[in-house]
Amino acid sequence: MEPLILPVKGIIPQIEEDCFIAPNATIVGDVKIGKDCSVWFNAVVRGDVNSIRIGNKTNIQDGVVIHATYQKASTTIGNNVNIGHNALVHGCILKDNVLVGMGAIVMDNAIVEEYVIIGAGSVVLENTICESGYLYAGTPAKKIKPLTEEQKELLNRLPDNYVLYSSWFQ
Repeated sequence: MEPLILPVKGIIPQIEEDCFIAPNATIVGDVKIGKDCSVWFNAVVRGDVNSIRIGNKTNIQDGVVIHATYQKASTTIGNNVNIGHNALVHGCILKDNVLVGMGAIVMDNAIVEEYVIIGAGSVVLENTICESGYLYAGTPAKKIKPLTEEQKELLNRLPDNYVLYSSWFQ
């Protein structure tokens, strides 16, 4: 079984060779994925209506949907980003060293700055700016508290863990 990787309007996804793409992941259209990334089981990266750019050492966990908005909002994801199971990332910017918790939603034109954790199940509304160095949680997501040193270390460590996990499948 191979991942579903399809061109849209003649644009083929560009994926670095060292990435792990699960056999039932779907990646279509105007998508660029950097080095040491992983796209896990049942994840969908759908660059059909706008572009999606993903940096290095980013993990897109099981059931995640990454999309954008036609003629309005592309999606840009930085380096060392962790997108938890069943999260929805849509037409927004996630900068480096971010964790989007399981089941969270990040909506159009939101900007999540460096070193931010979005709590599981949270909803980051359109046009929200999540300030660097904080935990955001709730519906709608609000700034809860500054990240601890342990949480910052977690954001630095998790991407390497996922590089290791993906090596088990190659």
